Amino acid sequence: MNKRQVRQILKDTDFVHTGGSAEELRVAEYLAEQCRSIGAEAHLEPFPVEMADMHSARLYVTYANGTAAEVPCEGYRLSGSGTVDAPFVYLPSVDPVSLTKVRGKIVMLDTGIPFFTYQDLIDNGAVGVITYDGNLRYRDNDIDQKELRPYVRGEKEKILGANINAKEAFKLIKAGVQSAKIVIDQTEYSGESRNVVAEIPGTSDEWIVLSAHYDTTPLSHGSYDNMSGCIGLLCVMDTLIKNAPHRYGLRFVFCGSEERGLLGSKAYVKDHAEELEKICLNINLDMIGTYMGKFIGCVSAEDALVSYIKYMAAEIGFSINVRSGVYSSDSTPFADQGVPALSFARAANPSQATIHNRYDTMDLLSDEQLLADGAFISAFTARMADAAVCPVKREIPENIKKELDEYLSRKRKG
Repeated sequence: MNKRQVRQILKDTDFVHTGGSAEELRVAEYLAEQCRSIGAEAHLEPFPVEMADMHSARLYVTYANGTAAEVPCEGYRLSGSGTVDAPFVYLPSVDPVSLTKVRGKIVMLDTGIPFFTYQDLIDNGAVGVITYDGNLRYRDNDIDQKELRPYVRGEKEKILGANINAKEAFKLIKAGVQSAKIVIDQTEYSGESRNVVAEIPGTSDEWIVLSAHYDTTPLSHGSYDNMSGCIGLLCVMDTLIKNAPHRYGLRFVFCGSEERGLLGSKAYVKDHAEELEKICLNINLDMIGTYMGKFIGCVSAEDALVSYIKYMAAEIGFSINVRSGVYSSDSTPFADQGVPALSFARAANPSQATIHNRYDTMDLLSDEQLLADGAFISAFTARMADAAVCPVKREIPENIKKELDEYLSRKRKG
C-alpha cells in the first residue's frame, strides 16, 4: 500500500457513517471491495442493533427570576418519547450524598451515562437527565447525538434524556436554573449493522484475528477514529498476503457499531463462540497515523507479551509505550471470552487531534506515519503468524479479569 492509496481511502470514506445507518453499510461494502482488490475473500456479517428516528427534541428551562428559555438540544435516542417537567439539579458527582438530591428531579451530569450511574439515578428517583459535550473554547456550538444504550439501561425503566453544548451548560449553572422540561418524539425500531470479515487462510486450523472499527459518531467523519485503524488492517493484509500461506490464518474483522458500545466485536465473539478456541490472538487497531503523539500498546494477556513487544520494537527501532490492561476498544470482547488480545494506537494530545467531533478529519493524519505504523504492526503480526507455536499463553491474568469486570459493568470500580 502506498501514500496515494491511503489518501484515496480517506477521501472515499470522508463522511459521517454511524452504526446501523445506510452510510455505515456503504463504507462496509467499500472496505469489502478493498479487501478483494488485495486478494482476500471478504463478506459482510449482519447483526441486530436498536435504532431510533428522532422527530423532535426540545429542552425548556426556568430561571430563579421566573424567566423561561428554550435551550438547543439533541434528544437521547432510545430513551423513549413524551414529556417530563421537573425541578432541576446539577450533579458534579454521583456519590451517595449527591444522589439524595435527585428524587423527582431532572439531573444534569458532567459525564455521559454509564451503567452504574444510570442504575443509581433510577434507584434514587431521577425523572430525566441532561448531559453536555463540546468545549467552552471551541468556536462551534455542535451538539452530539447521544443514546440511552440498552445495556446501560438494563432492566430499568427509561427516562427522557437531552444533550446540550458545553457553553449552554455553563450558562445554565451560572444563571441558576430552577426547573427544566424535556419533550421528545422518536420512533424506535430494530435495525442492522455489519462486520466486514476477510481471510488469508494459513497452513493450520488456528487463527489470528485482527480488528478495527469503521463506524463513526454522529458529528465525526472518523478519519482518525477509526479509518486510520482500518487502513492499518489493509496494510497488514497487503503485506502478509504476499508471503501467504502463513502457519496461522489471518482473519480481518472490520467492526461495525463500535462507537455504540463495542457492538460489532461483541456480536462477532457471540456469533463465533464455537470457533474462539481456535483463535490464538486478537490484534486490534484503534487510531494510528497522526502527525504527533506516541505509539502505544495495551495488552490484555500475560505480561510476557508486554516484554516481547518492547524487545521487538527495540530490535527494529520503533518507539512504543506498552502496558498491560484493558483498552476501550474492540480487543475487550475478545479478552473477555478468554482470547489473548491487545490494542495498538497512536495517542495524540487532544490539542493536536480530537475525536467524536467535527475536527476528526483526514487533515489530522500523516500518510507517512500511517504507513510506518502499519509496517510495525505488519512486522509484529508476521512474527506471530509464522511462529511454530504462538508464544502467547491462552490465559487471561486475574488482574485483567478484574479490569474486564469493571469495564463491562459487572462490578463497580474500587
